[in-house]
Amino acid sequence: MVGIGPGDTKHLTPSARQAIDQAEVLVGGRRHLATFSGDGRETRVLDADLLGLLEWLDSNIQRAIVVLASGDPLLFGIGKLLAANFSADQLHIVPGISAIQYLCASVALDMNDLFLTSSHGREPDFDWIFQHDKVAMVTDAIIGPRAIADALQQRGLVRSLIIGENLSQPNERIHRLSVDQVAARYDMNVVVILNER
Repeated sequence: MVGIGPGDTKHLTPSARQAIDQAEVLVGGRRHLATFSGDGRETRVLDADLLGLLEWLDSNIQRAIVVLASGDPLLFGIGKLLAANFSADQLHIVPGISAIQYLCASVALDMNDLFLTSSHGREPDFDWIFQHDKVAMVTDAIIGPRAIADALQQRGLVRSLIIGENLSQPNERIHRLSVDQVAARYDMNVVVILNER
């Protein structure tokens, strides 16, 4: 399993590049496969059929398979599922630069006291999340920056949001906004919620 970083291939680690180059089969989302499978290698699309993926991986365990994961595979990624179903002897994990790390580096924000969470496929516990002064959230299309801003407004809380869209891509945008400035929609993003009292 290889973390491919925030998006741009210049953020791949040398170990990630080596594992991808040596793979017999690449598994990943369509966007990932479009980036890395141009040499005619066998591919398998990573979709919602995770049970099917686990069964396929188990039956192909002897092959040189690389599962491509955005950012770092163990930070709200596919790594949790694979690590729960394969032993450390069967699974080699190559870490990558997460979108959260990339965003924090871009705005010179230390991560020492950062609470990490995700809204991917889950309903966040905003009451718990907003107890922390510095939160990074990997978002999805349902719970994104506007939903976070709405939850803050409903509770009467004042926070700043740093929103990183399309990180490391040519159309990257980073915004630092008050809750009332947050737009209705953003492209693929990560959000840092700051209590700057």
